[in-house]
Amino acid sequence: MNINDQTRFNQFYQAYLNELTLQGKSPKTIDMYSRCIRQVSVFFDTCPDTLTAAQLKAYFLSVVQTKSWSAVKIARNAIQFFYRHVLDKSWDWIPIVKPPVVQPLQDVLSLPEVVAIVSHTRKLRYQTYYWVTYSLGLRLSESLNLTVADIDSHLIRVHLRFTKGYKDRFVPLPQSTLLALRRYWATHRHANLVFPSGKAPYLREDKPLVMDKGGVQTIIWSDF
Repeated sequence: MNINDQTRFNQFYQAYLNELTLQGKSPKTIDMYSRCIRQVSVFFDTCPDTLTAAQLKAYFLSVVQTKSWSAVKIARNAIQFFYRHVLDKSWDWIPIVKPPVVQPLQDVLSLPEVVAIVSHTRKLRYQTYYWVTYSLGLRLSESLNLTVADIDSHLIRVHLRFTKGYKDRFVPLPQSTLLALRRYWATHRHANLVFPSGKAPYLREDKPLVMDKGGVQTIIWSDF
């Protein structure tokens, strides 16, 4: 890349980072998108503001042949964002690259299977965790990060904060789940956490600890 191209790229790259931040993208997304812009610049050894549709097709052909479709989608979205928000150009990506739509069926445990797992789990904290996760339809980290304040026994609901997509949502709270939560909380009575880790005061370097993610993933295989 010559000096003029490098100077222009540096200016566009900083503008790109600014726009990603202003659009509320997460640090992880900013890192992935910015890496894609650097990669396409290195691929052509030029600033990407002058690339033609034919060049973009050649680039995506290379990406499709060497990387996963997940990586292709990230690269597509990163370049599309660059065109729309930095270059102020429209870019119809569909004729250039269109990853296949894959909708795998999710494995859903039946109620008897969940009951069997809970009944064969030796420790109360894991029993409670599995039941809460299943009955509320939560992701692993969503259950682990529940706080006492999230459990609303009056409105019979649970407040989930900063879930996927950084959005809050409410889910109904079954009576059986509320009773299970109360029973387990009475064993540790942590002021904030539903699933604290270790022993009181459940702290490390003055930071509250939640139950280990690896533990809840592996305990099911050792107990069931």
